[in-house]
Amino acid sequence: MLQSQNNETFEKSPVFPECETQSIEQLKRCFNNKINQHIFKTFSVPQIVSDDSYKGNVQVLFEVDKEGEIKVIYIDAVYDELKKETLRVFNALPKITPGTYNGKPTYVQYSLNINIPLKDPSTITNEALAETTRRINSLDELVSGEYDSINNSLVKYEKLEYESQLNIPFTHTYYARFDEQMNGLGTNSHTAAKPFMFDEVASYYDFEAEKEALAKTAESWLTRKLWNEHLVEIQSKDYWFTIDPIFDLQVGKDTDADFNSTFNNTRGFIVQGGLGKKFNFSASVYESQGRFAQYFNQYAESLKAFGPDPAIVPGRGIAKRFKDDAYDYPVAEAYLSYTPAKFINFQFGHGKNFIGDGYRSLFQSDVASPNPFLKVNTKFWKIKYTNTWMWLKDVRPEATIDDAFLTKYMANHYLSWNVSKRLNIGLFESVVWTNSNERGFDINYLNPIIFFRAIEFETGQGAGNAIVGASAKYKWNNKVNLYGQFILDEFSLNDVKAGNKSWKNKYGYQLGVKYFDAFNVDNLMLQFEYNQVRPYTYSHNTVVLNYGHNNQSMAHLWGANFKEVILIGRYNYKRWFADAKLIFGLRGFDVNDGADDFSYGGDIYRDYNDRPSDSGIEIGQGIKTKTLNAELQTGYIINPVSNLKLFTNISYRNFNPEATTSATFKSSTVWFNIGLKTDLFNWYNDF
Repeated sequence: MLQSQNNETFEKSPVFPECETQSIEQLKRCFNNKINQHIFKTFSVPQIVSDDSYKGNVQVLFEVDKEGEIKVIYIDAVYDELKKETLRVFNALPKITPGTYNGKPTYVQYSLNINIPLKDPSTITNEALAETTRRINSLDELVSGEYDSINNSLVKYEKLEYESQLNIPFTHTYYARFDEQMNGLGTNSHTAAKPFMFDEVASYYDFEAEKEALAKTAESWLTRKLWNEHLVEIQSKDYWFTIDPIFDLQVGKDTDADFNSTFNNTRGFIVQGGLGKKFNFSASVYESQGRFAQYFNQYAESLKAFGPDPAIVPGRGIAKRFKDDAYDYPVAEAYLSYTPAKFINFQFGHGKNFIGDGYRSLFQSDVASPNPFLKVNTKFWKIKYTNTWMWLKDVRPEATIDDAFLTKYMANHYLSWNVSKRLNIGLFESVVWTNSNERGFDINYLNPIIFFRAIEFETGQGAGNAIVGASAKYKWNNKVNLYGQFILDEFSLNDVKAGNKSWKNKYGYQLGVKYFDAFNVDNLMLQFEYNQVRPYTYSHNTVVLNYGHNNQSMAHLWGANFKEVILIGRYNYKRWFADAKLIFGLRGFDVNDGADDFSYGGDIYRDYNDRPSDSGIEIGQGIKTKTLNAELQTGYIINPVSNLKLFTNISYRNFNPEATTSATFKSSTVWFNIGLKTDLFNWYNDF
């Protein structure tokens, strides 16, 4: 019995059935006797050892685990035959009552010397037995089994991620794999608020079956990790986690560039896991250097933040200069996911969110850099309600105070309602505000069910920029879905009736259709989408209350003042995939030539006080520009678990403005790439 200053602790040795009547003080001796007697009766000295008249010993390290199993950890002997015989003898020991520490079963380790030739334990005197007990070592210094119990508690990884509350990394290509199943007639799914969690989709799509169907025969550890598994997979009854490397290694050529090649060199890792059944986590870190197509580089540098850094890489973040004409842009994304009850999930992290069923979103898109967010998803009956609060940055010189970027806040509500087996209706509202009057993160906007317009009026007209919207999706049948969005920034009924095309009528809409297994071709999805947003939508009359982050739009990539037609085809066969995309657009750009410095409503970061007129406002005003973006990508999935791909893609961009300025000029680009990437997010290059 051991005693501490504050409480009494008890160490009890393992117990053979024959020793159960012994006192605790005698249990050590009884255990030692039973081990030695078993060895003497059972051990058969190998013939080669006897022939050599060998005298020595066999050293054994063994343990009794928490279940009472006696397991050999290590054997050292001169002869291999002695090692084999020792292992046989110990394997013949019965299961016994495990040792305990403070009344709880524990692991106990022992070291033992077996004398060769064998000695009958019954002939050993009490003094010799005491010496043997010390040599056997064992219970005089009880070894805690806590550390070893961790390893012994591990089990084979059971792909728990596919039923977890982890987010499925949002890429349009991968989500197309289960889009049809999520949109079947009669399903009570909600498909607008993305990314989805695995357990949301698991009711409609079998991720584990998908991975098994794509699995390759692989016997070695290296081939399993390359083709079928996470690099690291750890699981016990209380937790699990996986670790994978991240790569985006590309090399390409831009025919319109004055440099030899384009490249991207991204390395990183992603860790994801779960603690219990209600708590999940994910973290990914990227270290990247890149030089892109010339138009992409020019756009990145047009987004430049205040300070010495030359660019913001679209969709990623602020970039430092790398060599003479490339960029270094580290990125980190992570989140915690907690589900206290089946109907509600909380997420807090740094990343992106998307609302919509289309390729674009007029509500909330993933085209801007990652940002901190708090999100609550509530699902019950035929309703899914998504609340998202975000911390954004305005990084322009005019918004910078004491060399620090200005923080602004955004709160979004999105209510999705399955009205019938075919029809879904969504209601959306959003507000952007800043730390005016030192109010910081305004607690008014934490209310999950308020109308932001009412709060905007209460806090002052210039205190926030509120936007409302509605969406709809209609399942024509199991193969065809129709979808749309309508966004309203400001609306004047009198001006609409007057028919004068007022600047106040700031709105946009989206219409689209998806055709699954098109023309009876399995896994072929075709998509048509039309988007248009009137000038000055998403902008504001103050310098910072625009719908943007890091000089990028939080909604459509093009901001406002545009019309757009999109055609998309996606196909996959086993590990092969192919995507094709064609985008026609009409956009209006500001002139900014010194003589004409009006805001024509395409740049959401400009206030609308310097507009050229109050009426006659049309899409395409300013420098009318026709654009064409076409892209074809094909590739092979190396590892479907980590989504590691070999790919090649070719894109064509034609930018044709009616007038030429320093920022707006004709260009025609063919950009070819080949590479290896872990596909975890959407990256848009159709500016």
